[in-house]
Amino acid sequence: MTFNISKTTFYEVNIIFTKSEKMYPRDHVDNWYKGQGLWADTPEQNWQTWQWQMSNRFVKLEHFQNYLQLTPEEEEGCRYANHKLLLAITPYYFNLIDRNDPECPIRKQVIPRKQETFVAPEELLDPVGEEETMPVKGLVHRYPDRVLFLVTPHCASYCRYCTRSRLVSNAQDYDFHPDYESALKYISEHTEIRDVLLSGGDPLILPNRKIADLLARLRAIPHIEFIRIGSRVPVFMPQRITPELCEIFKEHGPIFMSIHTNHPKECTVELKEACKRLLSACVVLGNQSVLLKGVNDNIDTLLSLNHRLLQMGVRPYYLYQCDLITGSAHLRTDVAKGIELIQKLRGFTTGYAIPQYVIDAPGGGGKIPINPEYVKEVTETEIVMRNFQGEEYRYPLKPSKPLSLIQQECNLS
Repeated sequence: MTFNISKTTFYEVNIIFTKSEKMYPRDHVDNWYKGQGLWADTPEQNWQTWQWQMSNRFVKLEHFQNYLQLTPEEEEGCRYANHKLLLAITPYYFNLIDRNDPECPIRKQVIPRKQETFVAPEELLDPVGEEETMPVKGLVHRYPDRVLFLVTPHCASYCRYCTRSRLVSNAQDYDFHPDYESALKYISEHTEIRDVLLSGGDPLILPNRKIADLLARLRAIPHIEFIRIGSRVPVFMPQRITPELCEIFKEHGPIFMSIHTNHPKECTVELKEACKRLLSACVVLGNQSVLLKGVNDNIDTLLSLNHRLLQMGVRPYYLYQCDLITGSAHLRTDVAKGIELIQKLRGFTTGYAIPQYVIDAPGGGGKIPINPEYVKEVTETEIVMRNFQGEEYRYPLKPSKPLSLIQQECNLS
């Protein structure tokens, strides 16, 4: 199957821009969510601390009683969560949920559903094959020059499509406890490693002293050039981005951080302020989204999300096809849909707002870019291409015999 650019797509996207609600003023920061919402009576000094957010998370079925009427499917999913991936939602993030809409895109991401109990034949506990490339517990060395360092099994809130649900939250008795010393020793002994990505779980759940220690020890290894952090904490709990944490990043920077935002409702005034603090601490920000059915699998949502990210100083980096994790079929989209969405972004918004669509190949093949087909044909003499409007253009592959300016003038006369 090929996915060629067509003029039909051009006209479809034009209709989106003319008939849908305009990006401006909808995506102007004045219209972003802010405030304490359901917790308006909570003292601000409590609300603004990440420790309070962690201590007051929704972690049990009964915690919803005074806030949200769960559907039968959600109730069953919550009862099953202790056997798959724990339930946890910060009060800050809970405010973003539409309590009257079971199909709310925020709700779908964090409230378990009965469908998580169904496992399709193609689904796997370790869908991207991390266990096969783990020389030390918690350290994945798949690519030649970089490693993935899993530093904790815990998160502020738990995404229901988590690719590491086998170990994150330890609900499945994986009993994951990172071995920092062995991992750091392996990194220091393998001089081909220049890039370390801290993930988990979520590294920003760790206390400041632990984060500072890990960054300092990595910086002390001569061949480490590049330190990255993957975190959804800024989205689930922007209160964690404290001046003290930012000072740690500034001391050991530059740090490259990929936050994880899937829907424009997650782009709040509080997240924008947290990103501003990170940028001021020399943290380079990108975003990773997962393409999810009923959450962000339409062009209007993706445009809004990516435009809001850029307003926060965050570059849309990856758009992932949802991994084949067990119990995720109800959230996965068709790959053809993802290609179609990238096709509808290209040419209709700035290139900075277009993430790379990828599939993390099942079984450990790594990230593979998935793109619409813009090349129609390559011959011995030229490449034939289609632009975002479906129109054909040609580019020569071999230079013709050049004519001098005098010859060209003679030919013209």
